[in-house]
Amino acid sequence: MPSDDAIPAGLPTFEPANPDYAGLVTASFGRQNLMQSFGATLGEVAPGRVMIIVSASDAVGQQQGYIHGGVIGAIADSAAGYASLSLMAAGSEVVTVEYKINFLKPAAGRSIEAIGHVLRAGRSLTVARADVHCEGTQIALLQGTFMRVSAS
Repeated sequence: MPSDDAIPAGLPTFEPANPDYAGLVTASFGRQNLMQSFGATLGEVAPGRVMIIVSASDAVGQQQGYIHGGVIGAIADSAAGYASLSLMAAGSEVVTVEYKINFLKPAAGRSIEAIGHVLRAGRSLTVARADVHCEGTQIALLQGTFMRVSAS
């Protein structure tokens, strides 16, 4: 778990548009086959904030023994996207419009966690960030834009 000072200070607080935001996020996460293939689990789900955790294993490793950057990017994207979804109305889904990720250190540890935080929520576009930690050390950060779409 990252220390409290690893969480960016001054993040806005939000009221969810859907009182069942946690159910919406949990159900959508359950349909994410990629997250299932990584063995990812959903941690905290709060308005504008979602955590995703992946344990190290051969299935998510790269040739030097670290957790693969593609896995780091995928859980960061999903954490920020689900943080965005947590503020959207019932009947919504979310898609990524764009993101940029910075890898700060190798993921050398037993697990990683991505904590997505909404920075600004709009009617159709939301800007969010994800901080990725490995055993208390920040290893990556992502900032992206996420779009609300109607659930089909």
